[in-house]
Amino acid sequence: MPDLPDTIDSTDQLDELLSRPSDALVSLFGELEGDLLLLGAGGKIGPTLARMARRAADAAGTPRKIVAVDAAPLPQLAAAGLTTRTCDLLDPAAVEALPRCPNVIHLAGRKFGSTGAEHLTWAVNVAVPLHVARTFVGSRIVVFSTGCVYPVMHVDTGGATEQTPPNPVGEYSMSCLGRERMFDYCSHERGLEALQFRLNYAVELRYGVLVDVARKVFAGEPVDVTTGYANVLWQGDVCDRALRSLPLAASPPAVLNVTGPDTLSIREVAEQFGRLFGKPVRFTGQENGMGYLSNAARSIERFGPPSVPADRIIEWTARWIERGGEDLGKPTHFEAQDGKY
Repeated sequence: MPDLPDTIDSTDQLDELLSRPSDALVSLFGELEGDLLLLGAGGKIGPTLARMARRAADAAGTPRKIVAVDAAPLPQLAAAGLTTRTCDLLDPAAVEALPRCPNVIHLAGRKFGSTGAEHLTWAVNVAVPLHVARTFVGSRIVVFSTGCVYPVMHVDTGGATEQTPPNPVGEYSMSCLGRERMFDYCSHERGLEALQFRLNYAVELRYGVLVDVARKVFAGEPVDVTTGYANVLWQGDVCDRALRSLPLAASPPAVLNVTGPDTLSIREVAEQFGRLFGKPVRFTGQENGMGYLSNAARSIERFGPPSVPADRIIEWTARWIERGGEDLGKPTHFEAQDGKY
């Protein structure tokens, strides 16, 4: 992405940059036929993806509806030119009443607060996908999944590849594999075309692994390095890759690991924030070389390197926190290796 700013000084500037479509995405939208349905568009990633899709379609000059669906109203997306719908995705009749679109991105899912409410996590992550897959069997669907379906990997392995057998740890991760299996089931039984978009971790300036580390350093709190390594990807690149993955949907479903090319050391990232803040850094825990690490070579080969490198995101994050920028208050719990969130 050309002309990256030195700092990001407002939420409006951040949202504009996050949702800026790439030339490749605009080109795709000039060729892709049909409307686009976004299920679960009210979460952390959904609004960025919805705005990016609207901007790409407008830039391509192709009239199409971008329909954003969530349980709660989405007035900001409606104001941005999207068609919005409210829907209880746990209600199969409500899902059945949604408009049919040839292109679907399934973002709906539950992670935070899973411990103690496992029943709801399984319902959202497994029952909802079955309703969606049955209803949109004639569409191509990109399914947001997670690298947590893989086992925790040692840094020396280079991370899980798409050929690594799933071996989820904990009920949240198991339910995420269950989500994939519902789309797999409808693909094998009814020919549904899908792509399992295994992501870890999206980052921007209001939440994410880098924000979690930076805020600990800024507050003078110890940084836990038990999980000593992580992969991250700028949320704008996440959305670009998700939309550009629509033509890759297949039956049986394709699988694609999506993250950045770097394996970041949490200790080194914390020390970098310490230098940027001019603050000492304290640590807790003992590195064991393990983490939810993915090898995203296939997606990087197809889509190219990220538009925003990790070092630039770290610099932006530090300045954002120093100036009191917004925080979503949603820690990733990347430190957890027991699957409890």
